[in-house]
Amino acid sequence: MKNINLLFATSEADPFLKVGGLGDVSHALPKALKKVGVNAKVILPKNGNIPKKFVEKMNFLGSFTVPVGWRNQYAGLFHLEYDGVDFYFIDNEYYFKRHIPYGHYDDGEIFSFFCRGVLEAVKHIPDFSPDIIHCNDWHTGMIPVLLKAFYKEDPLLKNTKTVFTIHNLKYQGVFSKDILGELLCLDSSYYSEDKLKFYDGVSFMKGGLIYSDLVTTVSETYAKEITYPFYGEKLNGLIIELGDKVHGIVNGIDYTLYDPRKDDKLYANFGLTNLKKKAINKVELQKRLGLPVDENILMVGLVSRLVSQKGLDLIKWVMDDILNINLQFVVLGTGDVQYQDLFNYYSYINPGKLSANITFSDELARKIYGACDLFLMPSLFEPCGIGQLIAMRYGTIPLVRETGGLKDTVSNFNPDTLGGTGFVFQNYNAHDMLFKLEYAAKVFYEDKKAWTALMRSCMKYNSDWKESAKKYKSLYGGLL
Repeated sequence: MKNINLLFATSEADPFLKVGGLGDVSHALPKALKKVGVNAKVILPKNGNIPKKFVEKMNFLGSFTVPVGWRNQYAGLFHLEYDGVDFYFIDNEYYFKRHIPYGHYDDGEIFSFFCRGVLEAVKHIPDFSPDIIHCNDWHTGMIPVLLKAFYKEDPLLKNTKTVFTIHNLKYQGVFSKDILGELLCLDSSYYSEDKLKFYDGVSFMKGGLIYSDLVTTVSETYAKEITYPFYGEKLNGLIIELGDKVHGIVNGIDYTLYDPRKDDKLYANFGLTNLKKKAINKVELQKRLGLPVDENILMVGLVSRLVSQKGLDLIKWVMDDILNINLQFVVLGTGDVQYQDLFNYYSYINPGKLSANITFSDELARKIYGACDLFLMPSLFEPCGIGQLIAMRYGTIPLVRETGGLKDTVSNFNPDTLGGTGFVFQNYNAHDMLFKLEYAAKVFYEDKKAWTALMRSCMKYNSDWKESAKKYKSLYGGLL
């Protein structure tokens, strides 16, 4: 197979800009692809929140203009090598000098500019012609559309294929149909059901699905789930039509970033050979959070966006029952006010049982992964999920609902064989979750041999990116 030139287009990439799991993927997957022989480069917006220490190291490669409807907008291109991967940043302060990348009134214009800007930026990347442009979520959904509309004769792009990955189908980038001419330079023929029309608007997600050469999702189960109305977000019919064009490849995590033996954010490092040191992390975290110090109590962690997708209405429904179990509950995250208020209220009336940390801190997240015995992730839907993978790496046993990537990565504990990597419940039901939590507590307190076996199984579970990168490489090769 020839050496594949890949341009990985994304709206965020850790450590430059990270809002969610896409940021992790956009750092770790290109790095893993490089290791299996793919010449992967990453391109993203030069957002105003990128830390100064990175901005100061960037090299300016040149400027160009990007057609946005009748306007030609300035774009600059910057380069920085990081962790062995070339990252390219498209600069336009009007669009990108903002603290967060999404949720603006002009998102349609921002990402129309970005999608066209990626295709124009290719001309300014030295000695590089992409065989594949790998697009991620709706923010890049118009790249395949614009590539086919305007770059068929371009010497650098005429043979370029596109792969489009759905990280979360719920967020689709739907805007007024006026966007076609005013921002995307496309004529009204694109406003049809077999192209970009989505009810009364235009969908970036639909553009990516229809016009890309291959579609992937971030787990095999999610690829099947989105063919059903409940998960399909009104696109399930289209996804069924796409048939074999859709592939599920489960996400991984970067084992060099998440390693309890070396993680400097932990109070004490530990691994399979010295598991007892994990308890030091629990005791020190209890001290930091003002919880009663007791290394023998079950500590449950929740590190999450506080939104309904993550199953927080189940927790809300049985919160009193959860706190009647002999446990400590540590919560970290931000999101909907109702859930922030829920955890703040219960931590106020039960300060010895619940610690609510309504913020986001990677440092505290690592300490929670390292300290807790159980990790709660009762999602309504979960395309892949990264929390359960990190938790398992740190010997923290996940309790999850059987959906999406959670189903693909966590197997239910079998008391007869001591097999499995977690506790799994099927129905989206608060009392099913509560029953499983009570059962997990019973195992924790009454069967240390089983609990230790579960911890070891979790830590041995292979969620490294290497195997997934090989699958992506095979898919890319099939297009060339």
